[in-house]
Amino acid sequence: MSVNGSRSINQRRTHADMAEIRAAILEVLAEDRPMTVRQVYYRLTVSGAIEKTEKEYKTVVRVLTDMRRSGEVPFPWIADNTRSMRKPYSCPNLESALRDTVDAYRRSYWDEQPAYVEVWLEKDALSGVFFEVTRVWDVPLMVTRGYPSISFLHDAGETIAGNAKRAFLYYFGDHDPSGVDITRAVEEGIREFAPGADVTLERIAVTEKQIEAWNLPTRPTKTSDARSKDFDGESVEVDAIPPKTLRGLIEECICRNIDGKAWTASKRRERFDRRKLASLLQGREQA
Repeated sequence: MSVNGSRSINQRRTHADMAEIRAAILEVLAEDRPMTVRQVYYRLTVSGAIEKTEKEYKTVVRVLTDMRRSGEVPFPWIADNTRSMRKPYSCPNLESALRDTVDAYRRSYWDEQPAYVEVWLEKDALSGVFFEVTRVWDVPLMVTRGYPSISFLHDAGETIAGNAKRAFLYYFGDHDPSGVDITRAVEEGIREFAPGADVTLERIAVTEKQIEAWNLPTRPTKTSDARSKDFDGESVEVDAIPPKTLRGLIEECICRNIDGKAWTASKRRERFDRRKLASLLQGREQA
């Protein structure tokens, strides 16, 4: 394998070549995790470990599959929200339910905040990475999976309209013809179904400034997209932004809307409530 992971079209990688790629993957995941497979791929292209081609992306998919099966890469290090299981909550007895309540109880901090905040994301594959932050701050993560359906926009609009607070929506999507246009579609849909609400929607990523400032890896813009005629330049996926940077962007958006005093007071009341729940559980177990 020659410089920067390039090789002739018919040249097969040696065991040493594959060992280098596996080592590069471990180095990337040691710095930041969890990541999606595509985020790992982009980090490897930036470092020069592999070429920026769809064929090499499939190589990363294959190698990461092998590394997880072998235990070399723990499964939690790779985020994948493209498959899910649905099952209603159940427990063996009342004591177990009370214990779960003690463990899971969270006070709704945002009830005491002056604003309502949502984070919007185009790609479901990244939702596991984003939820790491939105879960901590108890903020809704709205995953559109491309263009949002009218039902999704209707329900979101009704929630915002019923909140009676100024709403701040922060959108993360690809910099490509459809990804940029989805921002418009979301804003128009929300304003249609929450016409009287005070709503501010801001596109956080990917932006042209970020592409230039961070030297983000690009991909050819799909000419099959009907909107490509009005789009200049190459495309950049949200996945191209390092996970640590993405998490920082999300947290900054959320925290700019938080009243610190009210947040601290809510945390104090939450601790008090937890002690009450623990007492109920203890009394039940001793009965």
